This record gives sequence, structure tokens and C-alpha cells, in this order.
Amino acid sequence: MKRADFRLAERIRVRWAEIDAQKIVFNGHYLTYIDTAVGAYWRALALPYEQTVVYLGGDMYMRKSTLEYQGSARYDDVLEIGIRCTRVGTSSMIMSAGVFRQDELLVSGELVYVFADPATQTSKPVPQELRDVLQAFEAGKPRVDVRVGTWNELGGDARAIRTSVFVDEQKIPADMEWDEADASCIHAVAVNRFGVPLATGRLLEHVPGVAKIGRMAVVKSMRGSRVGRSVLDSVMLAARAQGQHEVVLHAQTSAAPFYARAGFSERGPVFEEAGIAHVEMVRAL
Repeated sequence: MKRADFRLAERIRVRWAEIDAQKIVFNGHYLTYIDTAVGAYWRALALPYEQTVVYLGGDMYMRKSTLEYQGSARYDDVLEIGIRCTRVGTSSMIMSAGVFRQDELLVSGELVYVFADPATQTSKPVPQELRDVLQAFEAGKPRVDVRVGTWNELGGDARAIRTSVFVDEQKIPADMEWDEADASCIHAVAVNRFGVPLATGRLLEHVPGVAKIGRMAVVKSMRGSRVGRSVLDSVMLAARAQGQHEVVLHAQTSAAPFYARAGFSERGPVFEEAGIAHVEMVRAL
């Protein structure tokens, strides 16, 4: 088992509370590390877990877990927990796990899950839709489809995401969220392989030659999964197609590192918008 065998690896730093009298990570904590990485795997699939199991009419129940210890992690080690789906049976699926310190394999594991009815906990066939998503991800196929279009085409999905993120979560007054620009903007919405909308953004002309990106929002369960980056890349591609030479946006300061990783630079001082600290950021196209 090698680190390169895994498309998904969750990074974890060992905490003081996780080591034992031998000054190594207590063996039971590796299952917690792996379970945390399984959550990241579902995000990598672009499947919000709770919403997905409701949609599928069943849930995943642990049937068996085995670990093989080959080395020891210590306090403050940075570990990468690799997860991959190695087999999907009639009603079960097998996940392989590897705990790595750089390229050194410390612990390998196998998890057997059974897809079952939550009410009775009796097994059910794994839905073909889920089987297809798992196989597509492991084959390196795209996890989301980014749709680009008008408000008439995408407004329903964009409105649902923006209401959840800006109005419900961030408590921005609804009358500040909606404006007349929506009708003339280019909008982008990322949907997963079940057609569930996960992220949105919009593009409008700021001044001749410069486009403005705004209303970038990602549902809470999908943040950190690069779904937002797929929307950002799509609206920048749309700006290039318009012949724009620069894009500008007002980033919430907490999101500034996300835009910096996409090549944006801060310009000017921090300012307040809708009661939230923002900074202007720009990027040449």
C-alpha cells in the first residue's frame, strides 16, 4: 500500500491527548482518524452525507473494521489518511485506508459497510446511482458539473444556495442580498452527479475590460472540497470569453486565502460590507 494509491487523503496533526503512556498514538485513535477521512471522502465525492442518504433511502452501517499496525505516530506528527473504495458488492462496500507519515505507511485498514434501511437496519442493495458515483470518482472522472447561464435558467438553484449561506447562515438581510443585477449577470451553479446544487457565483461587467465576480457561495457541508473553485474557474472562463482582461471581487476576509490560492491579490484596505469585513481582490486574465 502506497500513498499514491489514494485519490483522497485527509491531513491530521496528532494532538497531545491522543498519545498514551508509551508516548505514541493510542491504537484506538486510528479508527477516529480513518472515520474523519471517510467524511472527507464523501465531500470529495461532492455528496453531502445527510442529504444523500435521505435521497438514497438508506444509510451506511459499519459491519467490520480491521487495522494492521506497522509503525507508530507520535505527538505533533502530520499524518495523511488515505481512503479509497475498493469494492462495491450487492449490499456492501469495502473501503481501504492507509495512515501515512509522509510516504511511510504506519497503519493499514479495511472497513466493510452495509447499505441498509435506517428504520429496520436490514440490508438493501447499494443503489446504482451511488455505485456509479464511487466508480467514477475512483476512475478520476469529474465530481460536479458546472452549469453557466442566465438567472432565468439557474436562478432557482442559485437562490436556494445564496439564501442558505448568506441569509440563513450569515444573517445578511434578505433585502440586501437580492438586486436587479441578477437579471443581467452570468451565473454559474455547480451540481453533483445527483443534480444537487452545491455552489454558485455570478459575473457582471464592472467597467469596460474588467469583470466583477460576486455572490460566491458554497453550501456548508461542501466547503474545502474544491467545489467552490470549480465555480470560480468557470466564471473566470466566462470573463475571458467576453474579452475581459481583469476580474475583481470583494472577498470576505475569511475567504481571502481561497481567492489568493486562485491567483488573486488584495488591493486596498479592509472595509465593511453587509456588516462583514471584506477586502477587494483582483486578478489579470
